[in-house]
Amino acid sequence: MTITATDPVTRDGAIKLYDADGFAGMRRAGRLAAEILDALVPHVVPGVTTAALDRIVADMCRAAGAVPATLGYRGYTHSSCISINHVVCHGIPGPKTLKDGDIINVDVTPLLDGWHGDSSRMYIAGDAAVKARRLVEVTYECLMAGVEAARPGNTMGDIGHAIQVHAEKHRYGIVRDFCGHGIGRVFHDAPEVVHLGRPGTGPELKPGMIFTIEPMINIGRGDVKVLDDGWTAVTRDRSLSAQFEHSIGITDDGCEIFTTSPAGFHAPPYI
Repeated sequence: MTITATDPVTRDGAIKLYDADGFAGMRRAGRLAAEILDALVPHVVPGVTTAALDRIVADMCRAAGAVPATLGYRGYTHSSCISINHVVCHGIPGPKTLKDGDIINVDVTPLLDGWHGDSSRMYIAGDAAVKARRLVEVTYECLMAGVEAARPGNTMGDIGHAIQVHAEKHRYGIVRDFCGHGIGRVFHDAPEVVHLGRPGTGPELKPGMIFTIEPMINIGRGDVKVLDDGWTAVTRDRSLSAQFEHSIGITDDGCEIFTTSPAGFHAPPYI
């Protein structure tokens, strides 16, 4: 059943199909997410604290009439997640200062007029080692391989398989503990979008579906652990990890990316 802009929506385990108004709402929220990530580019440099970056995210959300969906979510007290080097996801902003060569993921979700614009992007502070830059490049390629497979008639397994093939070609590990998810008026919804799989398996992709693709790729094994703060996930072998995320909607002939960078800052280096 197609969800209209006025239908009540809850997280009920059902895969929702959104109408044109839903796509328009996601377009606005996704663009704001992308604009925020664009604006961070000159600020992600050695010497800056992750708390300072988080304040920029919060200020831009407020200025646009949005709120950060992470703020207060399950007790989380920040406007973004900022994950550095071996932190896989859900890194908590604070006084930590970026160092030359760090690779950083910033994940933002502005909630604008009831719609969630969920996106994350990698940044490099200063001059990173070749192996770190290569991980970032391949992770972005994994994201776009998944996006390319996101078209009606394909399945979630096709998306995961496309990501898995590209990551494993480079002998990287794929994180299995976290996945993409349905999104729209609910922050985390059905379906789950696993970043590996077998072609032709899982839910069939249909026009109106809206979800995130957000592969987390490690130089080492895909195993992770969550620290005592209950949020920060790190690689068990302390290897570097990278992630990119787009929110997309399935259309009649492919998919629409809601969170494309207006400035053309798709993957670093952002020049």
